[in-house]
Amino acid sequence: MARKIRVLIAKPGLDGHDRGAKVIARALRDAGMEVIYTGLHQTAEAIVETALQEDVDVIGLSILSGAHMTYFPKVLRLMREKGLDDVLLFGGGIIPEEDKQKLYEMGVGKLFGPGTPTQEIVDYIREWYREHRGEDA
Repeated sequence: MARKIRVLIAKPGLDGHDRGAKVIARALRDAGMEVIYTGLHQTAEAIVETALQEDVDVIGLSILSGAHMTYFPKVLRLMREKGLDDVLLFGGGIIPEEDKQKLYEMGVGKLFGPGTPTQEIVDYIREWYREHRGEDA
């Protein structure tokens, strides 16, 4: 039996809207992934520390506050400092296309907007896992 994909879903900063993060967490869990949801108001440091402790394959950030150009680069930098170069960082929220392109160039994975079908996110994570871990999950 294949190992379950371990995914950390986090809400960084002061954004208090977590319905979307909870919907994604449930969809990933229902798809057979092991999901750790950190809850609201997380720091970048706490997110990366939890990812290390939980030995996750994927980190998903949900940001609706407009702070995506602060949190994604900071989490990515901390991931690299802690040796999490082989962990996918993806996310969702309301992110302008221009900012998405900058984040992609930094090394952030796919960014999903409101209304994205959850199956699209499940498929993306599974495909990334297959390509980077060399196994199905």
